[in-house]
Amino acid sequence: VFDHYNSRLTIIENLEKGKDSKMAEIISLVNKPTRSIYSFTPGDISANMPDEDYKKMVTKAKEHCQRGDVFQLVLSRRYCQAYTGDDINVYRSLRAINPSPYLFYFDYGDFKIMGSSPEAQIVVRGSRVEIHPIAGTMKRTGNNEIDNEVAIKLANDPKENAEHNMLVDLARNDLSKHCDDVQVSKNKVIQYFSHVIHLVSKVIGKKPDDVSSFQVFEDTFPAGTLSGAPKYKAIELINKYEPKERGFYGGAIGYVNFNGDMNMAITIRSVLSKNQVLHYQAGAGIVISSVEEMELQEVDNKLKAIQEAVKMAATL
Repeated sequence: VFDHYNSRLTIIENLEKGKDSKMAEIISLVNKPTRSIYSFTPGDISANMPDEDYKKMVTKAKEHCQRGDVFQLVLSRRYCQAYTGDDINVYRSLRAINPSPYLFYFDYGDFKIMGSSPEAQIVVRGSRVEIHPIAGTMKRTGNNEIDNEVAIKLANDPKENAEHNMLVDLARNDLSKHCDDVQVSKNKVIQYFSHVIHLVSKVIGKKPDDVSSFQVFEDTFPAGTLSGAPKYKAIELINKYEPKERGFYGGAIGYVNFNGDMNMAITIRSVLSKNQVLHYQAGAGIVISSVEEMELQEVDNKLKAIQEAVKMAATL
């Protein structure tokens, strides 16, 4: 595990009985790196739908809200960008541009997933379980004084608050399936990120000893902030309207300890690199009062950090 913030490498070996340690070999490899560093050159960006098609999707989502099919529906848009060179430079840039609670780069051989996610899917520490719903977004301006005014506007915006309240209630309901003493420990706290300002809450519960972390994960997946409410109907509508399956987007990535502790990030503000193509995606929560152009802008705002990281990667 490499801690990029403190530039510290931690090597952990779980050794089965009767097996020889490989620690010395690993340390030797670390001390004699042979991996070449290649330049990075990005190509043009393409979206899986035009702006007007996304706005038409938003209109359809509002109609479902008006009919009472859902209270909120999260609809997303995917971007692709070919490249040549070494995609590690994208991650190096992303962690510098958009430092977030979850920074990760996973190399699976024929594809890689990297990201700077602000949001936990689920956190389990002993019997304590946490969900951190993020809903309510406004663009940062680059001026701290103006950003503070934007934050006040966000905190008092009826549409953004309604959206957030729905998803906090959904998180409470999800945790209540197998957890006791479910409560909102933090409600609608303003948090600043590199390109956006969010409303963030924390919902906690107590997991009984006979309930596994995986059961709680199942209860809460996918996150309501990536689907909508009611969750099952929202997922049906996402499947109906979005032109392609989401793949990695809106999933979860993290770790599970041997004692059952779990920490999973939602794969947002994240990039899939496969066959020399970068794939990244973002969505907006649609409610009855949504404005089509504003929801389109929210999607674009959420992807600014990734797109700037791709540009920066070409200069490293």
